[in-house]
Order: sequence, then structure tokens, then C-alpha cells
Amino acid sequence: MNVGFAILQAATLALILALVYKPLGEYIARVYESTRHLAVERGLYRLVGVNPDAEQTWRLYLRSVLAFSVLSVVLLFALQRAQAILPLSLGMPAVPSGLAFNTAVSFVTNTNWQSYSPDVTMGYSVQLLGLAVQNFLSAAVGIAVAIALVRGFARHSSGTIGNFWVDLTRGISRLLLPLAAIMAVVLVAGGVIQNLNGFTEVTTLTGGSQSIPGGPAASQEAIKLLGTNGGGFFNANSSHPFENPTAWTNLVQVVLMLAIPFSLPRALGRMVGSTKQGYAVLAAMATIFVVSLSLLTWAEASGAGAAPQAAGGAMEGKEQRFGIAASTLFGATSTLTSTGAVNSMHDSNTAFGGLITMINMMIGEVAPGGVGSGLYGMLVLAIITVFIAGLLVGRTPEFLGKKMGPREMKLASMFILVTPTLVLLGTALSFAIPAIRESVVGTSILNPGLHGLSEVLYAFTSAANNNGSAFAGLTADTTWFNTALSIAMLLGRFIPIALALALAGSLASQSTVPPTVGTLPTQTPQFVGLLVGVTLIVSALTYFPVLALGPLAEGLQ
Repeated sequence: MNVGFAILQAATLALILALVYKPLGEYIARVYESTRHLAVERGLYRLVGVNPDAEQTWRLYLRSVLAFSVLSVVLLFALQRAQAILPLSLGMPAVPSGLAFNTAVSFVTNTNWQSYSPDVTMGYSVQLLGLAVQNFLSAAVGIAVAIALVRGFARHSSGTIGNFWVDLTRGISRLLLPLAAIMAVVLVAGGVIQNLNGFTEVTTLTGGSQSIPGGPAASQEAIKLLGTNGGGFFNANSSHPFENPTAWTNLVQVVLMLAIPFSLPRALGRMVGSTKQGYAVLAAMATIFVVSLSLLTWAEASGAGAAPQAAGGAMEGKEQRFGIAASTLFGATSTLTSTGAVNSMHDSNTAFGGLITMINMMIGEVAPGGVGSGLYGMLVLAIITVFIAGLLVGRTPEFLGKKMGPREMKLASMFILVTPTLVLLGTALSFAIPAIRESVVGTSILNPGLHGLSEVLYAFTSAANNNGSAFAGLTADTTWFNTALSIAMLLGRFIPIALALALAGSLASQSTVPPTVGTLPTQTPQFVGLLVGVTLIVSALTYFPVLALGPLAEGLQ
């Protein structure tokens, strides 16, 4: 591995993110704080019968999120089932009902898990009208929930936390759509394809025939990454040269995944009136990111065995044009941001490399996490941190001027228990029930033994945390996995959202408490260290037993 290239790449990424942190974060805050509605937005509100100036309680906000998401699942399912009669279907049949439901749930929950090969399963109509549209909508929902929680901290003695329909619309019209349009042009300039050519039959150098797919990839690629969605236009995702042609487009794609999540702490700081708090949250996110990237790069560069050492590291499953450093940067970014896109095959990672990608998701993908979901996940962990610190040193559990009472702690505790419960239960049921175990072991698992357990564990970790990446050796288009992973995606998305919104409502109703000598400062390096420690320890204690049975045991063999 070229160490110099790895350092230069990381430094370039850090510089770009530092340059966009303040302007993008400030812009996001202005988008959601503005009282002015654009003309196109007012027309849309009139069309759907929404009063944009009416505030919502957290319960009404939640009902709006759920109603919108249910309708989105139904429409996307119907679109896939009607594919055969749609224009630009490329002659592809209707998507089977089980797979169509799984895919609809996947894209609506911002997971983008794909149990199929996109370029030979979905025509252009479904890709554009269904999948690409949900990339915008699901990302906007995540940001809206995060902003609602921030309002809970910023407001006092209030019964409302904003208007979901306004937050959703602004997230698309003022943030995601303009940025995606600009970056799609950049990606086209870098060689990502954008056409409606269908399949082209070509003669290879050896005289054989090969069918080369085309498609509007750049437009979907931009929002797939910017919205931390991850669903690829082609089966090989961002390792496909039509989706990710060069080393510099690879870096651009990493920037797209990180730009909004790493800028949201600035929006938090502005909206709560404390930019230092924004920097503290950013520092915790960045610390975990740097540690994860360093460990993953080390694991892949020091792959055991004669072949990996001769190749300069574990190159199996990696693109030669990217190498180890660019692959681990992409992999760490995608699993830490709930994106799930890949430019190398995680199933081919070393055992410890695969372990790190799983841990990235198991800690809740909060470093910096998905658009919106990373911020509200980190804020919940911050609440847990001030409570633990208060127990240790006898200080009042307060955060951003709000007391953390029994109600807030119950909501925060349930929040952090949801995804571990889904992951461990789903993995256990896959092997505990004889009929299911027979299907999993006999049909789904490619590599038996310890790695087979890791494949199943990775699948449920990815689904419950709404990531979408996979140990691709697992055949997941089965009745069990289509059903079980759909349930994990739904519950892993909407139970935490419900708890976060309930927390927002509880915080907004409180009066602001002025800091006293008993208040724990939450803007200091000490608090950042505590927050990082709590984030890692909570995850390690929860998942360590099952990790010891899978990737850890495999790595120690």
C-alpha cells in the first residue's frame, strides 16, 4: 500500500470538509429557521392542503412521518409490480412481490438494501420514478427528524416542534435537489454515464459477445451518496466503472457522503445558540471516524498470508484502480454514514476488516452517521453521557439547558436498545428455528462456519441500522431474509424516529435551566472524550459476545 497516497487522500478530504463545514452548516440552519416560503413551495402546500404556518406537536409530527412513509412504501411497491407495462422498462418483467416489498421498505427507510442485481431487475422507469425519488424523500425525512430534535433543545415551554411537511419540502427543494443537480454534472464530467441507451451488444477482443448496460447513473449516484442512501444503479455499486470511473470521482463520492452529516453539527450549534457545542459534537464524530479509518486501513494493508503480502495487502475484492487506501476510506465512510455504498466487496475483507465495518454500524452510525439520523443518534448518546457523568461525579444531568429527567432517560435508553435487539434477535432466529436454519445454511450462506455467521450478522446489522451494505456472499433473496430484513429495516428506522420525536416534544416543553456550578460543561475536550467512550463502550458491551463467535474468532484462527 502507498502510505503517502493514503495520507494525502485523508488530508485532502479533511481540508474539503473543513471548508464546507461552516457555510453548509449555516445554510442548513437558515433553511429550517426561515419563515419565508418559496413560491413553488406555497403552490405545493396548496395542492396537498397543508397550512405551512401551522406548527405540530411531536405526536402529530410523528403521525405525518408514518403516514407519508406508509404511502411511499405502497407506491414504490406498486411501481415495481407494474414494471412490465411501464415505458423504458427494457423488457423486464414485474419484480416478484416478496422482493418488491423488501425493496420498497429498503428505499423508504433510507437503507437501500438490494437483494437483487439492479441493472438486470429494474428498468429505467422504476429506477428514476421509484428508487431515485425515494433517495430524496427518505433523506429529507431523516434531516427533518434531526431538526425537530434540535428544536426541542432550542425551544422552551413550547408544545410544538415544527411542521413535518414544511421540513420535508425544504429539505428537498432547498438542500438536496440543488446539491444533487450540481454534483450530477460533476460526476458526468468525471465519466459517470447518464443516458437512456438500454443494453448495447458488443464484440469483445476475443470475438465473444457481451451486453453492456447503460442508464441514467449519474443523477442517481449523486443523490444516492449525498442522501447517504447507497443503492447502486449497477450490481457492483461504486466499484463499477460506469458509477465510479476514477480515483478523483471516488474521492468526490466520499465527500458527498460526509458533507451534510459533518455539517449538521454546525446547524445544531447555530440553532441552539452555541457554536462551541457544534464543535464538540463534530469532534466526537471525527475522532471515531479517524480511529475507524485507521484500523480498517491497517487490517487490510496487513492481511495475513503470502498472497496478500505479495500484493501489498488484502487486494481480493478490491478494484486495482483504487487500491487499499481508497477502498478502506470508502468502506469506512459508507458504514459510518448509513450509506451502504461500496467500491470494494466487504465480504472479501480480512476478518478484522469485516469486524470493523460491522462495529461502524453497531455503534449506531453516528460518526457522522446518515443525513439527520447521525445527528439525532449522537444527541441521544450525549444525553446518556451527561446522565452517566452525573452519576459518577454527582453533577446535575443537564444538556443544552434542559434537565434530563426520568422521561428523557427512558426514551434515550429505549433508543439505544432498539437496534441491538433487532440485530441479535434476527441473527439468533436465523439459526435457532430448524426450518429457517435449513434455508439459511443450505441456500443463503456461501461460506460455512465462522464466516457464515458473520454474513448473517452483517445482514441484520446493516438492515436494523438502515445501512444497506452487505457481505455479498449471502444470498438474501429468500422468503426468510426478504421478510425478516424488511421487519428489521422498518422497526430500526421508525421506532428510533418515534423515540427521538417524543424526546423532542419533552425537551421543547421544558423551561431553559441556567447553568450552575453543578452543571457539567458539554463543550470541552473532557466531554468529547466521555461521549466517544460511552458510544464505544455501550456498543462493545452489547455486541461483544456475538462478535466473539463470528469475525473475532475468525480473525484469531
